Amino acid sequence: MPEPKNLKILKPEHLMETMQAFRVALGVRCDFCHVQGDFASDEKPHKEMARKMIAMSHEINAKFDDGKMHVTCYTCHRGAEEPATRPAEAPHAEHEPHP
Repeated sequence: MPEPKNLKILKPEHLMETMQAFRVALGVRCDFCHVQGDFASDEKPHKEMARKMIAMSHEINAKFDDGKMHVTCYTCHRGAEEPATRPAEAPHAEHEPHP
């Protein structure tokens, strides 16, 4: 595998493992953020947005004293391109009282 280029936030040691986690967390393929055949390219806006979201996750996780990762892409995305900003509405059961 060739040496990664244009890394601005991520470390090369865990790059492929991290990319796999992003793919699962957002339910997308590599070409969602990357130009096919030129992974170093910043041409796609999703790549810069991903960098911002990675920085946000790092900032949030740094606030915890235990050193654990509390927030990941999956925390909000749950396998979808767009992050969930509120819970899905639960269907009303027939026997539940309505407010």
